[in-house]
Amino acid sequence: MPIRKDNGLMSYLDQLREENESVKERYELAMDRVNTMLEEKESTWLFQEENENFFCYFQEVKEYLKKIEKTYGLVVTGETKTMALEALQELNHDLYQTLGLDKQESYETSFLNPQYAAMKLGKKDGKLLSFVYTELTGLVSYAFTQRLFDMTIGIELFLEIFGYYNDNSGNAYKDAKSAVYYYISDYSDVRMEMRTRELFDPSLSFVAELIEEWDLNDLRYLYQFGEYIGENELGAAAYLNTLSQKEIDSLAATFTEGYRSGFINNNIDLSKKSTVNIRYNIGFERILKSAIAQFEKMGLKPTIYSAAKSSIHKKKNLKVGYTTTFPVQQFDYDHRFDEGLYLDKGFVERKLATLRMAYEKYKDLAKQFAGPCLIEVFGEVPFEPVEKEEAAVLSEKQQKLMVYYANEAGKISNEYMPGDETSFCIIAFPIPEIGDKFQEIFHETVKVNTLDMDMYREIQQKIIDTLDQGDYVIVKGTNGNLTDIKVKLGELKNPEKETNFENCLADVNIPVGEVFTSPKLEGTNGMLHVTRVFLKGLEYKNLKLVFENGMIKDYFCSNFKEEAKNKKYIEDNLLNQHKSLPIGEFAIGTNTTAYQMGRKYDIQAMLPILIAEKTGPHFAIGDTCYRMSEDLKVYNPDGKEIVARDNECSILRKTDMDKAYFNCHTDITIPYDELGEISVVKKNGTRIPIITEGKFVLEGTERLNDALEI
Repeated sequence: MPIRKDNGLMSYLDQLREENESVKERYELAMDRVNTMLEEKESTWLFQEENENFFCYFQEVKEYLKKIEKTYGLVVTGETKTMALEALQELNHDLYQTLGLDKQESYETSFLNPQYAAMKLGKKDGKLLSFVYTELTGLVSYAFTQRLFDMTIGIELFLEIFGYYNDNSGNAYKDAKSAVYYYISDYSDVRMEMRTRELFDPSLSFVAELIEEWDLNDLRYLYQFGEYIGENELGAAAYLNTLSQKEIDSLAATFTEGYRSGFINNNIDLSKKSTVNIRYNIGFERILKSAIAQFEKMGLKPTIYSAAKSSIHKKKNLKVGYTTTFPVQQFDYDHRFDEGLYLDKGFVERKLATLRMAYEKYKDLAKQFAGPCLIEVFGEVPFEPVEKEEAAVLSEKQQKLMVYYANEAGKISNEYMPGDETSFCIIAFPIPEIGDKFQEIFHETVKVNTLDMDMYREIQQKIIDTLDQGDYVIVKGTNGNLTDIKVKLGELKNPEKETNFENCLADVNIPVGEVFTSPKLEGTNGMLHVTRVFLKGLEYKNLKLVFENGMIKDYFCSNFKEEAKNKKYIEDNLLNQHKSLPIGEFAIGTNTTAYQMGRKYDIQAMLPILIAEKTGPHFAIGDTCYRMSEDLKVYNPDGKEIVARDNECSILRKTDMDKAYFNCHTDITIPYDELGEISVVKKNGTRIPIITEGKFVLEGTERLNDALEI
């Protein structure tokens, strides 16, 4: 590994210097061409009056690239580190305003909006050129992190496409689409290698060096990332700066110790690991800095990378990596299926091959990888997406290719990072957008995240002991909730030493408060209904899932007037291009304190699934919680082995791996006030109620109702 004097690792920028020098001339030539394009009126297609909208598109992108060039110059010379806060804020706002990503109103008339682009450029050309512009939005981040190679290839793509339209040989669209394909495909080896290295190599962590270098009381540091900085990021950072170091260390220890506990509880040797991947929202750097120090005492160095900027790495509209609360969520939603413009079998095979090569190159680092640690945020105004026919979509063939890629990529990942040798931890904090009582809600969230685990361990064990007597569980809704489902449980061969349910405390999955199992699919039948739920940032109204032998047979929601749109919405965003999904998990949430917090501050719709899943029973569709680690024996605090780690799908890994996994796991919770009954039914028909009309009635669980009475 590269060496430098201070800490044994070559700095992030030192490692990029050689690469940047090798591509510097290409970048300068490309920007020279950008700066001179459209300067003089020519007798070309773009200058014809009827093609004015295309001229405007290329002119708009040109002006943006000129600002990127200027910004990169400021970064390279170090001027961004000495600029006043107001000047940095103005620069940040100007860059994102130019893109039309500073607010929804600006986006409506931006060429990034596929609907606007189609109106101005035609549906076919608009969709393609909107995608090209979208690829270039990452240049703001690339400029601040000095990723000159990524900047250069994006600018070169733009110039190539400009040439096709400027010359207009009659094949402009065809040639431009081909250029997009080869841009994505030809550079996939370099980009997949870099993304993989970012996951494993702590010497390539721009963020770790940034927060070590800066005084975090100086909020100018927020503008060194190149990400959009709004009131959430500023407000969170400012609030955390009012807390003592002892308070910050305590907040960090909640999840760093939870992370450590995950290894202890699963009998995984943490001492063999040396890296932890941290994903978080900008503004929480004081907590992050403390967490890094605590992880280093465990022998772990951080890897921290940006959420994907290029289509080749994106996962629909999800953000994986460090990110911010973006003001225009519709932008990410509009472009969630941009792969539809280039995805084919050849590209998928090449991407898989480059992924394997990258893992092979960094296999020694992969062995030392402990797993991810996620610091999530909540409190954004719920997002209601608009479906646009002008946005890119996946054909049925492409959907199958996406499923195929996810399965194969999962196998490669598990080969180099076995699931039974890694762990994880997730925690969530509110952001200022949650309302005027942000600080009060933050304090309440800390309380929820640090509840008495001993009390919950005892109460949840009583629930488990009762559930383990059952053949199946009945779950029914009330107050307009139409849920009526029978959940089949596995048969215990040795009840004295075995259990079906995990007693989930606040280790990897913070906060405390659930017991869960992998139910048997055969015999699990009925309907799951939630009147309103937010899943992965998207709202579902009156979501209904009908199960037959544990598999989704039918599905409905009322987001749109047209039933076809509702079906498509569920297929694209919940089923993840699968025709059906199994129930991978059934759980009973016991964190009534979190539930009461949501009601008290009227923030139920804003709670992340991490907390929401503890506020009632929930069902996960997709893989089980033990995906690819089913053979690792795990035990509850009472010493019993949790044996319900497989279902009829996951067990197929022993005979046909392609049919075993679905590469998704989405939790759907029924809140207590919509819950009529949870009862376990024994083989002799005896029915034992656990929850009735939203209250715990099983003997020994009554203390959980105290929070509901507040």
